[in-house]
Amino acid sequence: MTSAVPTVQWPGPDTSRIPFAVYTDAALHQEELRRFFYQGHWCYVGLEAEVPKPGDFKRTVVGERSVILSRAADGQLHCFENVCAHRGMQFCRKRHGSGVKEFVCPYHQWSYTLSGDLQGVPLRRGVRQDGQVKGGMPADFNPKEHGLTKLKVATRGGVVFASFDHEVEPLEDYLGPTILTYFDRLFNGRELSILGYNRQRIPGNWKLMQE
Repeated sequence: MTSAVPTVQWPGPDTSRIPFAVYTDAALHQEELRRFFYQGHWCYVGLEAEVPKPGDFKRTVVGERSVILSRAADGQLHCFENVCAHRGMQFCRKRHGSGVKEFVCPYHQWSYTLSGDLQGVPLRRGVRQDGQVKGGMPADFNPKEHGLTKLKVATRGGVVFASFDHEVEPLEDYLGPTILTYFDRLFNGRELSILGYNRQRIPGNWKLMQE
């Protein structure tokens, strides 16, 4: 099978000069998103201290996909994509929230639990008009098959990671013993507090920010 990812020609034998296409080619960018964010990787999504109580949530991103970290009524953490299963609309616009009971898409009012399961569809059985039922969902519509895209979640030392890849290796194996030593030195179980946020926006992709 031929890859659709373009081959970038480097101007020299080393990495002292980087071809401009590495930063600008759209197909290459999408492939890098898949490899570095969506497949085989754990990504940081927040701190447990940001969602301490049931009904708390935080909106963030993994790669270029908007996701929500929430704490359900049973105290469990969940992470799911901020995209309605009906028409693909981003239903959550707030960065943070507390005391919520559900998420409702403003487009067609599909509602979801704090764990990302579909719980309500307006006019699911249609509307009876002139002796006929018009609209509605098919008779075999199963809400369990139309929940939000869920991410795998792992926590360590009060830090929350998530992955779109449910076959990803355990977080501890992914980080490895060397990084775990440094990680546990910083996040050693002490209670964390949120003092505030400092955000920067730049017109570039993740590689420019890394540099």
